[in-house]
Amino acid sequence: MIRVMAGTSLLGRLWQYALLMRLHRPIGILLLLWPTWWALWIAAGGIPDTTVWLVFTLGVVVMRSAGCVINDYADRRFDPHISRTRDRPLASGQVTAREALRLFFVLCLLALLLVLTMSRQTVLLACGGLVLAIVYPFMKRYTHLPQLVLGAAFGWAIPMAFVAQTGQLPRLAWLLYLAVLLWTTAYDTMYGMVDRREDLKIGVKSTAILFGELDRLLIGMLQLLTLLVLVLIGRQIDAGGYYYGGLLLAGALALYQQWLIRDRQPAQCLRAFVNNNWFGAAVFAGLAMNYA
Repeated sequence: MIRVMAGTSLLGRLWQYALLMRLHRPIGILLLLWPTWWALWIAAGGIPDTTVWLVFTLGVVVMRSAGCVINDYADRRFDPHISRTRDRPLASGQVTAREALRLFFVLCLLALLLVLTMSRQTVLLACGGLVLAIVYPFMKRYTHLPQLVLGAAFGWAIPMAFVAQTGQLPRLAWLLYLAVLLWTTAYDTMYGMVDRREDLKIGVKSTAILFGELDRLLIGMLQLLTLLVLVLIGRQIDAGGYYYGGLLLAGALALYQQWLIRDRQPAQCLRAFVNNNWFGAAVFAGLAMNYA
């Protein structure tokens, strides 16, 4: 069990753990939830099995929370030097590193209990997802492409969803995985632009640093490729006007995000990142109405 520090109320400790899991900022949950629901609806050809939907929805919340905890553990020596992150529970000393690791273990155990209700193949795929979740936070030390690793981790629910829903892993699943990989790299580069100056000072790597002055152009190319892959998916599932209408709205949102990051102001880059929630929602709305 997670130890309660002496002199601190249980409610206070739980609040710090909630902050560590970023439950007060659900944008990460939503950005992981939308592609998971895309996969479930496509795999099922409409509304998915209730149990599968519930397990994957709860799993998104649990694993995103676990990802935040292990991310802050990995960044515990970097975060105090960045204005946006210095008040996080680990960076500010409100939660210890040992507590964070225990919380991560508990969350992973909850995720395991959820996935054990699914097929054996789904459980095996979940092991790969756990490895990606653990590896990602440390990538910013060694490569300028941690956003690509995040995309791989965020998209891993897609093959799992197809296997859980259908027992199969078709090429369509990997095409959708590619779309999520491209989309995640695009929006997380926007997120990296928020801290780019401070990251350069402390030696943290990111695609925002790698892209440099070509950041807006390369983000735009990633967004365009994402939409093109989603169009290919639409052709494979014989989608109708509702689906393509959702993609058209998503494209308009991508243009809006480009407008937001035009001057590379950190606050506007953060707004563009958060706006990707509506991009994901637009694609899902088109899918849901298409199958309805």
